Amino acid sequence: MDRLTNTVRPYAWGSTTAIPELLGTEPTGEPQAEMWLGAHPGAPSRLDRGTGPVSLADVIAADPEGELGPDTVRAYGPRLPFLLKLLAAGSPLSLQVHPDLAQAKEGYADEERRGIPLDAPHRNYKDANHKPELICALTPFEGLCGFRPPAGTAALLDALGVGGLKPYADILRAAPEDAALREVLTAVLSAGHDETAETVEQAAAAARRLATEGGPHADACAAYAAIAHHYPGDPGVLAAMLLNHVRLQPGEALYLGAGIPHAYLDGLGVELMANSDNVLRCGLTPKHVDVPELLRVVRFQAGDAGVLRPEEATASGEEVYDTPTGEFRLSRYVLAPGAEPRTPGDRTPQILLCTAGTIALREAAGGQLALAPGESAYVPAGERVELSGEGTVFRATVTA
Repeated sequence: MDRLTNTVRPYAWGSTTAIPELLGTEPTGEPQAEMWLGAHPGAPSRLDRGTGPVSLADVIAADPEGELGPDTVRAYGPRLPFLLKLLAAGSPLSLQVHPDLAQAKEGYADEERRGIPLDAPHRNYKDANHKPELICALTPFEGLCGFRPPAGTAALLDALGVGGLKPYADILRAAPEDAALREVLTAVLSAGHDETAETVEQAAAAARRLATEGGPHADACAAYAAIAHHYPGDPGVLAAMLLNHVRLQPGEALYLGAGIPHAYLDGLGVELMANSDNVLRCGLTPKHVDVPELLRVVRFQAGDAGVLRPEEATASGEEVYDTPTGEFRLSRYVLAPGAEPRTPGDRTPQILLCTAGTIALREAAGGQLALAPGESAYVPAGERVELSGEGTVFRATVTA
């Protein structure tokens, strides 16, 4: 097992305090949005096996089967198939969706054929992989996830009382669900900024009013008003109003599959995803929005956001967040004072991240490592470790 040194990414939407508070460090005054744990080439973790710091990506590349195990290499190739993050939102992220695997392969190959540079601002596909993801709240966490049933959104738009929203409400009531959602999202994102700016501003003012008056839409309207404050006049504000507003309590999670529109608004969480950087944006961003490609990828299905809670602890004490994705599996161990040591499985590679208390790791050969909040360790496939102490540790691995 190896202690990891990880990179913090200073994206503008990041909180200035949440990650420093977890790590027990002084804030720098700059946003600290994400801490990456894994082998993604954009910011791989580093470890030291006695010859100086090296990239986890390089360690795995030198001996894929030894580090990942033959089963993982056979299923996902010679690279770590997941990326773990600490995510700290201080303001809304862009409204976005991710492609499925077939769409990612097709889109990446097409942009490669057309010679679009990987770092071009209008490039949609950075790689040929899909990007399902899971966010688990460490603090109260706010976000948008999936389409609200059209009748509920029509009622919200009626309550806002803005003339420019009435045609959308009429469509949402009259058309079949998937067709209605597609038509309204297409209209919102295809209209020019100048064309929709006045409607966005009126909707934001109405949302602020409803947020203070209370009622069934107050909580969601407070979120939409905050989004409009950060992105005045952005058509993405209207797109956001089509989505479920969600508040997670610590320990609760959301799974975001392919084509599900979402945005994180505020809070600190543990995020686990397939090792990809493919994002198609719907708004709330100065970055490129490719409307035709976005509409090809979005799944126009309404329903509940689907809040996940960890399954009952198994005999091993592991609490699992169940998802349909093979590339990653998130679980946690909550160790009480005096609890028996816990031993995770060892068939797959894993990253262990402490988020509370102090967790001691002991390997069969006798090596020991202590993790404080925000500290992490990489454990290769085939290496068994024992967890003890008092606190919480999240385990990211591959579905066995």
